[in-house]
Amino acid sequence: MIPQHSERALILAPQGRDATVALAMLAEAGLRGAIVESVPELVALLSEGAGFALVTEEALAGADLTALAGWINDQSEWSDFPFVLLTQRGGGIERNPAAARYLQLLGNVTFLERPFHPTTLVSFARAAIRGRRRQYEARARLEELHALATGLEQRVEERTAEHRAAVAQLHEAQKLETLGQLTGGVAHDFNNLLTPIMGALDMLQRKYGESDARSSRLIDNALQSAERAKTLVQRLLGFARRQTLETKAVDLGGLIDGMRDLIASSIGPEIDLRIRHGADLPAAVADPNQLELAVLNLCVNARDAMSGNGTLTIVVDQLAFGPGSQPRLTPGLYVRLSVIDTGCGMDADTLARAVEPFYSTKETGRGTGLGLSMVHGLAAQLGGGFALSSELERGTRADLYLRVAEGGVAHDAVDRRRQPLLAKGRPLSVLLVDDEELVRVGTAEMIRDLGHEVTHASGGAEALARLDAGLRPDVVITDYKMPRMDGAELARRVRDTLPQVPILLITGYTGTTENTHHLPRLPKPFGQAEIAAALAGLIEPDNKVVRLSTGRRRP
Repeated sequence: MIPQHSERALILAPQGRDATVALAMLAEAGLRGAIVESVPELVALLSEGAGFALVTEEALAGADLTALAGWINDQSEWSDFPFVLLTQRGGGIERNPAAARYLQLLGNVTFLERPFHPTTLVSFARAAIRGRRRQYEARARLEELHALATGLEQRVEERTAEHRAAVAQLHEAQKLETLGQLTGGVAHDFNNLLTPIMGALDMLQRKYGESDARSSRLIDNALQSAERAKTLVQRLLGFARRQTLETKAVDLGGLIDGMRDLIASSIGPEIDLRIRHGADLPAAVADPNQLELAVLNLCVNARDAMSGNGTLTIVVDQLAFGPGSQPRLTPGLYVRLSVIDTGCGMDADTLARAVEPFYSTKETGRGTGLGLSMVHGLAAQLGGGFALSSELERGTRADLYLRVAEGGVAHDAVDRRRQPLLAKGRPLSVLLVDDEELVRVGTAEMIRDLGHEVTHASGGAEALARLDAGLRPDVVITDYKMPRMDGAELARRVRDTLPQVPILLITGYTGTTENTHHLPRLPKPFGQAEIAAALAGLIEPDNKVVRLSTGRRRP
């Protein structure tokens, strides 16, 4: 498309003076136009760009319209080119049934009866160009969002590839730790980039997904790319051993029983799933959400190794380790979670590299090579261990060792229910604090779209200044990692003056945040549904703001 032609009018009126008169009327109104002599010439010029086409009914009658129909059907998904059809016997289908067939051919067509007043033609022309401009704007927005989402995934892959090259020459014992430090260092920036992308796509999908099938398909593609990038960042955090863990005493037998349906649907009906564990197993120290992800990773790897059929066995038992035991663990009591498959197995060389980051024997596009690295990093962060054993054609066994919890009794069971979205009710006044403008603006739009009033600040000092000036929000939402004053310090100072105001911490930070354990948290990246659920957690059923305790609970 030639940019200077994007808003011109193409006039096809080969008989009489209609073309000359119409061109003069448009020119007097400041609109550019060009006269074409035939349907083939019209199709050729449409490919160069136009704002709309003005066509007479007799110009189409008896002409070969195959090329024109093909151009209309082959338009990009964002495009719905406007036509103005000058009719002979009426301005619409009701008065001119012969023109009805052109409606199906042209699609986005407006009928204009001759003779017409110049003002009417100019009005039709400007309306068509306005519609075409909106199509151009939609194209630009969708292409930008799609490029951001897909480009981010490429950036993640390029950066992690650079990390791999940086540690390739290091000693084997240093490889995992070194790459973990590098990947964890950039995860915060990736999370901040993903947040406005996913939020904007989420809102666009909710607004246009049902009404515009073409836009919905483009947004779906961009969302899928963003979700893949989000998964890749989470796996990098798992390998880096820097994801925030909420450890507790967990009943592993109960956790695996609760995952039975999820595992079965993930591995498929052709694989026989068997689960064995004792009834009196002690609780283990773990983060149930991260552990579920690790178990699911191991089960999916086992499924792929079995090529769709075989037996997958999950066993949970208790072991005691002393000095010098294998694998090398701190002496004490452990709960062992084993995932055993009857797949193709691995040779010695493959087994030796299995937990290396980005090492994968799967075909391109089937995995990132970070699954086992994530499980290895999680086990180390929990103070346990991870071991693999395998033989070719005999299958693989993955053993995850977790320390027995003090007292050996599980705390709260894993709650798998999705938190309900915030119900319609009293609008809230929200103070939003984030030093990243893209995150701040995107999050504010998501919250406003939920019906709440948002005042935003670019840092802790600006937020406190607004409070000193008299702002009294119902809820404060703050990022954690900010220059000069982080979210923990801001929360402490807000509590000093407004102790009853709930504070929600949103963060993509991957380091230690022990001084914020008393605050509700929402990890980045998130979409509109997640921020709505987080706000719902601060609201009682009668739409009153929950007054949180100002005391700090011990980690």
